[in-house]
Amino acid sequence: MRRLGFSCGALVLFALVLAGCGGGDDDSSTAAATTEATEAASLTKEELVAQGDAICAEVNAAVGTVGSTSSDAAGQAQQVAGLYGGMAERLKGLGAPSDESAGYAEFIAAAEALSQAEDNVKLAAEREEGEAEAESEASSALSAFQSAASEFGLEECAEAPAAPTPGGSGSGEESSGGETGGIEEGGEEVAPEEAEPAPEEVQPPPETGGGVGGGGTEGGGSSGGSSGGIGPG
Repeated sequence: MRRLGFSCGALVLFALVLAGCGGGDDDSSTAAATTEATEAASLTKEELVAQGDAICAEVNAAVGTVGSTSSDAAGQAQQVAGLYGGMAERLKGLGAPSDESAGYAEFIAAAEALSQAEDNVKLAAEREEGEAEAESEASSALSAFQSAASEFGLEECAEAPAAPTPGGSGSGEESSGGETGGIEEGGEEVAPEEAEPAPEEVQPPPETGGGVGGGGTEGGGSSGGSSGGIGPG
C-alpha cells in the first residue's frame, strides 16, 4: 500500500511538472508572436508622416468649418475639443517610426497638450468663466504643436486650421475672356486681328476740254467741206 501511494504521488507530481513546462512554452510563444506583430506593424518615418499629415489635413479642414456649423461659443469649443482630442489619439495610434524616431516624442506630447488645452477651453465656455485665459493657452499650445510637427517633418500638421476653399475659379476667367474676346481657353492671350483696309476706288481721269473741242473742229471742217462741195453744183 505504501508503494502504491508513493507511485500515485509520483505520477501526480510528474503530471504537474509537465503541465507547468507546457504552460511556460505557451506563454513564451504568445509573447514572441506579440513582439513580431508589433514589429511588423511599425511604420517607417515616411509612412508615418504621410498618414499623420492626412489626419491633420482632415482635422484642420473640420476645425476651420466649426464656425459655420455652430453659432454659440460653448458649442464651437466642444466641437474643437472633440476634433483635437480625436486627432491626438489617432496620431498616437500610428506608433513611433521604426527607422527614425527623433522628434516623435515631442510631437506626440505637443498633440496631447493641445488636446488638453482645448478641453480647458470647452470647460471655461460651459462655465462662462476664464474663457480668455483658456483660449490664450490653447493658442500657445497650437503654436507649439505646429512647431513640433514642422521639426518632425509633418507639413499639414504644421498648418493652421482653415476651411477648404471651393473650386471653380476657372469658369470666371473663361467668361471674362469670352466677353473681351482677347483670351482663349487656357489663358493664352491672342492679339486681335487687324482689319484689312478697304481698297481705294480708282477715279477715271478727267476729260480735257481741248480734245473735245478739237474733235468738234474736225467734224465741223469735214462737214463744211462736204457742204462746200455740194453748193457749187
